[in-house]
Amino acid sequence: MMLSSRGHNNIFLSALLLCPSLSLAFSLDCKYIRVDETSFNFEALGGPHTVSNSDNSTPPSNTTYTIDICDFLRPGSSEQKCPQGTRICGVETFFPEEREKGPETTAFPIAGDYIHKNWRLEPALTRLKTSKLETDKNKEGVRLELHGGRRPFNNDGKKQKAAIEFLCDPGRTGNEGNENTSRPQDGKDDNESERARKRAAKSDKNEKSIHVVKYDTSDDKDDVLHLEWFTKHACENESDVPTSSGHWGFFTWLVIIVFLGVASYLIFGSWLNYNRYNARGWDLLPHGDTIREVPYLMKDWGRRVVNTVQGGGSRGGYSAV
Repeated sequence: MMLSSRGHNNIFLSALLLCPSLSLAFSLDCKYIRVDETSFNFEALGGPHTVSNSDNSTPPSNTTYTIDICDFLRPGSSEQKCPQGTRICGVETFFPEEREKGPETTAFPIAGDYIHKNWRLEPALTRLKTSKLETDKNKEGVRLELHGGRRPFNNDGKKQKAAIEFLCDPGRTGNEGNENTSRPQDGKDDNESERARKRAAKSDKNEKSIHVVKYDTSDDKDDVLHLEWFTKHACENESDVPTSSGHWGFFTWLVIIVFLGVASYLIFGSWLNYNRYNARGWDLLPHGDTIREVPYLMKDWGRRVVNTVQGGGSRGGYSAV
């Protein structure tokens, strides 16, 4: 039975919706981040990280941001109240003056891949050492911009994005102050995860490797969450950076050249023997007789080696008569 092109597209879209991690895998690879011919490895920073920011205006509020730069946040956890495919989720809690009302909580995605809406992560990288911004002078690391979120999460919602500055700090792993690095397991009580999040939120900002600079809503088009993340993995001489590069070594080129040379010699010699002597089979190969003798030569050489190792003794190589 033949399917129309529309049917094929629907099947493909359904497969992507069922496997969002497939699309995310091609959008940002934490292990191999390369910008301006410089490589960084942020694999150790994977997993959900939480950081909070308080606003003492009226009514007061507290916003907790959960970030996972290497994968989408898992639905069902206490921190993840955003749509599937979210990388950065904000949960804002208002505390009204009327205590009987209780706190009001709203969640909004800041960055993620939402295939069904065609809102993409679109990661953008900037090496701070070569940045043209005056504020980036004397900085070492990477700025990562992530997109895709809306607030509220509909076509009329305001676009969201995050600008994360990974700053070189040789004394920090990047996970300090983050008590909620593990993903919730199936069947695990969410209250435990919630308590860990609250403990992390109470810790001093300076003890955490990641903190909020500001959540800027002044622009008419985009709200921007600015974060700073201090870690040794943002140092350009970090030893964990993958050593493989896009350039082949001398021996690799030597092997390739020798292989191509031998292949060219055999192909050209075979063609010459075919056209000049109308040769067939083994006779096509240049020095075919020698090539045919190789197995016997190897066998004879192996026998000589064995006899040398086993034999002779004190007779000086002569055999008894």
